[in-house]
Amino acid sequence: MQPWFVLVPAKLLTRAKTRLTPLTAPFGDEAPARHRDLVLAMLADTVSAAVASSAVAAVLVVTDDPQVGDLIRSLRARTVADEPDRGLNAALAHGARAARAAGARAVAAMNSDLPALHPEDLTRALHAAAERGRSFVADAEGTGTTLLCAPSGELDPHFGPGSAAAHAASGAAPLPGAWPGLRRDVDTAADLQAAGAIGLGRHTADYLATTPWPSSA
Repeated sequence: MQPWFVLVPAKLLTRAKTRLTPLTAPFGDEAPARHRDLVLAMLADTVSAAVASSAVAAVLVVTDDPQVGDLIRSLRARTVADEPDRGLNAALAHGARAARAAGARAVAAMNSDLPALHPEDLTRALHAAAERGRSFVADAEGTGTTLLCAPSGELDPHFGPGSAAAHAASGAAPLPGAWPGLRRDVDTAADLQAAGAIGLGRHTADYLATTPWPSSA
């Protein structure tokens, strides 16, 4: 199977994962820093799993945040600047063009908040996508998308609310594998608990284990 280039979008840390802010709000003045560290930990586990997948040739993180860039390079991945600066789908389309310019044929876009992702699950999903053509993995609720794959041709991303239906309407085929860590993105504290039941990656697990949570958290 041809190797894949995996794109991961990463917002500026000041704008990322705002629905998780109630989790770190009890830290008071430290809340912004605690929230930033949680976002970085989940991103690190997502990228680390992708880098470790035997089906992946390279991981490109589309970001303009310098702290994210430092982290990504330490994980043996690459960064691409979000030159369009017109939202998630424009950033991913730009990343896909950069990947193709670097020689990629098979390109996939994946969420940045998959702290329970196992490399083997991503490998199996990419193998399935290579056989199905342009395809996607729906999230645990079945309404969103955690992975969009284009083994050839245009990526044509439609991430956002209702993205599973939007990707299906655009001609992408849903992939039916279980892959629990790949389907479990994290937007809320309940999502993070569900990811913990699957098995968190090292960075997120260390964050939760070493963070001195206030009694009210």
